[in-house]
Amino acid sequence: MSPKSRTPIGRRHVLALGAAATLAAPQIARGQARWKPDRPITIYNPFAAGGATDIHMRFLAERVTKLLGQQALVDIKAGAAGTLAPAQIVHAKPDGHLLACMSINSLRYPHYQDVPWHPLRDFTYITGLSSYTLGIVVRSDAPWQTIEDLIAAGKKEPEKYNYGTSGVGGSGQLMMIEVDQATGATFTHVPYKGGAEWMQALLGGHIHFLADAAQWAPFVDNGQCRILAMATEARIPKYPNAPTLKERGINAIAHSPYGLVGPKNMPEAITQTLHEAFAEATNDPGLQPLLDRFIQVPWRKNPAEYRAYAEGYFNSVKPLLIKAGLAKA
Repeated sequence: MSPKSRTPIGRRHVLALGAAATLAAPQIARGQARWKPDRPITIYNPFAAGGATDIHMRFLAERVTKLLGQQALVDIKAGAAGTLAPAQIVHAKPDGHLLACMSINSLRYPHYQDVPWHPLRDFTYITGLSSYTLGIVVRSDAPWQTIEDLIAAGKKEPEKYNYGTSGVGGSGQLMMIEVDQATGATFTHVPYKGGAEWMQALLGGHIHFLADAAQWAPFVDNGQCRILAMATEARIPKYPNAPTLKERGINAIAHSPYGLVGPKNMPEAITQTLHEAFAEATNDPGLQPLLDRFIQVPWRKNPAEYRAYAEGYFNSVKPLLIKAGLAKA
């Protein structure tokens, strides 16, 4: 699934869309909830504080607090390529008070890492939220003006140049493995706990480039960074001059969605109430401008749709991981 362009629309149209969304939204605030939390809800964030995911989750938590009448809190549990947060709730009571944001990394990790949890067995899928847009970005003063320049450098001096991502086996590293295999270039991977960390590393000169989600977009906008290529199906309207890897002959298209999960065996009434609350929070007109900062797109899934996606992806992704050298046949 590739991010789709958004055409600017007038203020009157925005207001009309907002009104329509309000009418269509689940009426949690009007007393139709089938479950009420009796204490604060904690949501574990799998990536570093201050990153795009953290900003998104705190925006939603603030609105869910008003909808459900109990404070929703976001707690950082970064690490293990973004899989630590969901892993921390496996043995929690399935009472709706402890949730986790789950990235697509959790659907890959058990294929190449021994973990005491299983993504299909140990979680209740609640709601899909958004999808990251990935690209390859350098500082504005970097010597490479095009993706071809960077690839040539990686072929001439293998492993000399390093890049940052949000973890081993994540979408960013898989994208770069595909670049390496397609071009013969070789780069050194440096994993971080999230976008806030690898942005500091890039700007501080500790890594040469980024290959991950668009936490970098505001820094491209202010002139500190430059996009070499996007891992999207087509060019992004916001950056029409940034080519895709695909049009440069590298068939690397990254899709990296995330959503909310709870412990396994969560009662349907709790799952549905949480889904509806977060769906209504997602309809807030202030959310899309926030996501636009990081070129993220909505990825809305109800509990059944989210689980079906997880099952399909988990069961189909292993060949890609084997090809990337991360998993064994």
